[in-house]
Amino acid sequence: MARYQSGMADWIPLTASIVVGVVFLVAGATKIAAGAEWPAQARGLGAPAITVPLVPWVEVAIGAFLVVQVARQAAALAAAVMLVVFTVLIVMQLAQGRRPPCACFGAWSVKPLGAGHVVRNVALIALSAL
Repeated sequence: MARYQSGMADWIPLTASIVVGVVFLVAGATKIAAGAEWPAQARGLGAPAITVPLVPWVEVAIGAFLVVQVARQAAALAAAVMLVVFTVLIVMQLAQGRRPPCACFGAWSVKPLGAGHVVRNVALIALSAL
């Protein structure tokens, strides 16, 4: 019975890492597909200019590692760190009364920043920790 329970518990971190991986793959791919639109949105969010061209590719790489379960712990840690940074940027914008488009998913993200973006990121950080 203990072996069965252990096997059941193994699917939780596996599923969590795949969910976060898919989110990162979609986020990175939609940013790349957005062309010049996404870098402009990223600058509007206050992202450091030097990081803007790298973010989508890093997201795709982290997402791929998580989906295929290669270096899962390191990729999950990298995802959590990126999500914390994104969340800090969002909170800073909200604290200043600014509500630019999220830019989280390239052209799919035209909704202005709000508390829901923070909640979503906190949930993804929690999944990354699993």
